[in-house]
Amino acid sequence: MFLFGITIISLGCILPDIISRYQINEIAAGTLAALLPLGILTGSIVFGPVTDRFGHKYLLIICSFLIMIALEGIAFSQNFLLLKLNIFIIGFSGGFVNGSTNTLVNDISSEGRSANLSLLGVFFGIGALGMPLLIGIFTELLSADLIIAAIGLLMILPIIYFFFVQFPDPKISRNYPLKESFRMLKDPALLLMGFFLFLEGGLEGITNNWTTTYLQNWLIEEKQQTLYALSAFVLSLTLTRLLLGFILRKIPSYLVQIISILIAFTGILILKLNSTYNFTVFGLILLGMGFACGFPIILGYVGELFKKFSGTAFGIVLVISLIGNMIINYSMGLIIHHFGIKHFSSLLLICLILLLVMFYLVLRNIRQKIDIQSV
Repeated sequence: MFLFGITIISLGCILPDIISRYQINEIAAGTLAALLPLGILTGSIVFGPVTDRFGHKYLLIICSFLIMIALEGIAFSQNFLLLKLNIFIIGFSGGFVNGSTNTLVNDISSEGRSANLSLLGVFFGIGALGMPLLIGIFTELLSADLIIAAIGLLMILPIIYFFFVQFPDPKISRNYPLKESFRMLKDPALLLMGFFLFLEGGLEGITNNWTTTYLQNWLIEEKQQTLYALSAFVLSLTLTRLLLGFILRKIPSYLVQIISILIAFTGILILKLNSTYNFTVFGLILLGMGFACGFPIILGYVGELFKKFSGTAFGIVLVISLIGNMIINYSMGLIIHHFGIKHFSSLLLICLILLLVMFYLVLRNIRQKIDIQSV
């Protein structure tokens, strides 16, 4: 997940340098930016059946190696077509690593699945925060290309580690049963949990992508201050997931989720009603706290319900989540174009209300199938 955190933030950190190096316009830059989520989506589609059939070990090694090669390619390639290919490979491998590591933690957790998945999410936050921090620290000494190349070389460490770690055996020893995948696509519980993550992914996505624009247009013009505010959100989400690794072992997950939605609701109201920078940062911190538990709790439920085909089940809900991220982000763009950035908090509020309704439907559907007190 540390690798996934690095990959998902890598393009944003170096996009200005890429635009300058290749002399491309905003449309070409937008095409590049779209390749990363497209790769993540593709990797998320593929990883489930592949890991269920072949296991995790060598596939994680291959994907880590591909990320390393692609980062070196971005650093040193002078060919625009190769640059696009490398960005797609980073997205694909990152999506695969994200799905595989979540499934792996689920598979080795006999109890406390949601708590363990929450701790795993902390490493994503470290990677996502660490990438811009490293570039910021060393940018006076080294070019962005050399920093990216050095980070790529560090990928050799997890590759070596994976070689010496024992992984669980594949769940399926023969041909993958495609009929089971199609049956799972019709499962109401899995689809409801997928649509919960559709909304959760969208909420996290628009907060990450539109907060700085909202603040610069509505509250404060200084770019550095808006970046500090966004960093407060990401740091809050990461630290809360660390705490959830302990809280979810003591308090039922469904209760934690309901409390988290109420915390997020408070954060949105602060964004909507106040007009000062400090209170806005406080509201974003509350949003990070409120959004932190959605993925680990729901993925814990998915893992408990679909133990035999956990990779495939995780793949389905993660793909639905990524689609939600893209659709809700696109909707935010349309809203801004037609009505203005001031409605950013309104879309957050609508999505959060729908999230609460969806969580009620999830609980009603699964409470007879698993013990929601212990997941």
